[in-house]
Amino acid sequence: MRYAMIMAGGAGTRLWPMSRAGQPKQLVPFIARGDERVSLLRIAADRLEGLVPTSQRLICTGEVHREAIKAGIPGCTDEQILGEPEGRDTANAVGFAAAVLHAQDPDAIFAVLTADHLITPEDEFRKLIAMGFDLVEKDPNRLVTFSIKPTYAATGFGYVERSTPIAGDTFGGLAYSVERFVEKPSLERAQAYVESGAFGWNSGMFVWKAATILDCLRRYKPESYAGLKRIGDAWLTPQREEVLREVYPALPKISIDYAVMEPASREQKRAKGESVKVCTVIMDLSWLDVGSWPSYGETLEADVQGNRVSGGAVIHKGAKNLVVNDEAEHLVALVGCEDLIVIHTPRATLVMPADKAQELKALHADLPPELR
Repeated sequence: MRYAMIMAGGAGTRLWPMSRAGQPKQLVPFIARGDERVSLLRIAADRLEGLVPTSQRLICTGEVHREAIKAGIPGCTDEQILGEPEGRDTANAVGFAAAVLHAQDPDAIFAVLTADHLITPEDEFRKLIAMGFDLVEKDPNRLVTFSIKPTYAATGFGYVERSTPIAGDTFGGLAYSVERFVEKPSLERAQAYVESGAFGWNSGMFVWKAATILDCLRRYKPESYAGLKRIGDAWLTPQREEVLREVYPALPKISIDYAVMEPASREQKRAKGESVKVCTVIMDLSWLDVGSWPSYGETLEADVQGNRVSGGAVIHKGAKNLVVNDEAEHLVALVGCEDLIVIHTPRATLVMPADKAQELKALHADLPPELR
């Protein structure tokens, strides 16, 4: 049976002060959709309409966000929320979902999706995810990732290099074996990757069989697998929460790319197709990673001076500024400013040059806990 799991465990430090410990970026209702403002997680959940039934969707997130997610996602129940006692990176979030689904349905195939991207057109997105399901249903040894067709030489994303088309491809020439995964490259390397036509941005989205990804964790990251197996074995028993609280915080923190995808792609080349098969489906879509204030600015329409404004009252005599005012009765005024990012909330105000946005993460680390 087909399932989907949305990973919603990020802290969103580069979107402070709107993204905070009690309301991380995936839960902040700051994306305009018609006459309302909705969260990235709500958009990610709505993208699944017509692809996976509501009852077969999971959200993996911090346990502390359970009630907020149930309030913000229509029809979401406690059983659909995988509450992490604390974040242990994507390998364990994926393994958590795989262990739970395998306990309930040994034949489960599930998509791993993200909660911090804007993707259009959504109909095409659903077709491509369905293609991933088809690939795994035809061969349960496949690990399918989705690579975004790059539009520029990005240095902030990982890349996936394609190899040969999948034999007997009935998927429109969009499915390939994976040659390798590359972490965030230098600008020179990124330009070479884009010019080659053989690379796509690593989207962080996947489709695989729960049993297969658990077996990969057993082989490549046994210390994670041992704990995840304990969680899966206890999931349908009264000891579920006790085991989860005991085991999960001790799992080694590691991403799914490092834990599984990279070693699996190396093994695939050595074994010449006799083991797991790492594949990619090309997504030629509009894909925006809303992970920083400059990328959030891309969701807003610019005026003739290049200013982008969201929220309450703003007056500006300048150009190319991004201003977000989250307080209806507060006025933000800028005079003679250019290329600034100004974020005002009732609890904190951030002002920084646009070209220093990447330094916000370091500032966040220096904040006292009560201000994060």
